[in-house]
Amino acid sequence: MIFTVTLNPALDYFMEYHELENGLVNRTKLTRMTPGGKGIMESRMLSSLDVPNTALGFIGGFTGKFIRESLEQQGIKTDFTQVFGQTRINVKIKTRSDETSLDAAGPDLTSEDVNNFLTKFDTLQEGDIVAFAGTVPKSLGENFYDLLIRLVKTRGAEFAIDIDGQKLLKTLLMKPLIIKPNVEELEEIFSVKFSKKDDIFPYGQKLLSMGAQNVIVSMAGDGALLFTKEKVYFAQPVKGIIKNSVGAGDSTVAGFLAEWSQSHDVLTAFKQGVACGTAKVFSEDMPSARFIQKCYEQIKIEEVSNGD
Repeated sequence: MIFTVTLNPALDYFMEYHELENGLVNRTKLTRMTPGGKGIMESRMLSSLDVPNTALGFIGGFTGKFIRESLEQQGIKTDFTQVFGQTRINVKIKTRSDETSLDAAGPDLTSEDVNNFLTKFDTLQEGDIVAFAGTVPKSLGENFYDLLIRLVKTRGAEFAIDIDGQKLLKTLLMKPLIIKPNVEELEEIFSVKFSKKDDIFPYGQKLLSMGAQNVIVSMAGDGALLFTKEKVYFAQPVKGIIKNSVGAGDSTVAGFLAEWSQSHDVLTAFKQGVACGTAKVFSEDMPSARFIQKCYEQIKIEEVSNGD
């Protein structure tokens, strides 16, 4: 079983405009609401691929109720921890030229909330995969992911993790199955700038040497790299019309885990991950399995040298 963990979920409220003018009344041409949060996006993509998964996290209030009901309508199993506070609302504003996200803070969590949540890990077993993604509410402290990872490893399960910067590096000693920084995140982590693809190779290898089992570096419209202990692979980009980039990275991780959990074939998992991320970018919301397959068939992967 794959479990996704979203510690700070959100109701994402999308608003589209032709143009946005500050200081004036702007009337939207389209609005929609979807369950949000990186782990929840992973669950939604896994569901699109018809891969069983369970969404974990903290939810509360009418926004939390909306998230739970929306996911269950999509056939996603949920085992959220109910809290007193209100799940946040994030506003996503899209114009013809820009995408802007206005993200709110999450609710305060009590020690009882935390203890109730930790019991969800008691049933983990060998072969399970837990995907951690996104921010941690301030009330949980800086080291909460470390605690959760130890619980996962104690049960003999695997974990994937998608968090920012130096916090990601701290988790590598625990040997995550997959991490997926994008180019900008990798530049920030190591305080460098990349001018070409080959510049990335030493840093992908460094992440492996620090403990990651597999590393995907996404390069937006320039494709993606997969670093394994044995080889490095490059997935050429697929051309298309960008409709909504929110959740593309989460979809890539979900696609990788979906295939890996069934075949343990890292190259096929990489291709599936890139297909899911690509299909997400080219869709307003979550892509269909048919469209994901169409993208999969267009992806070309080649083995590349380590910058030679």
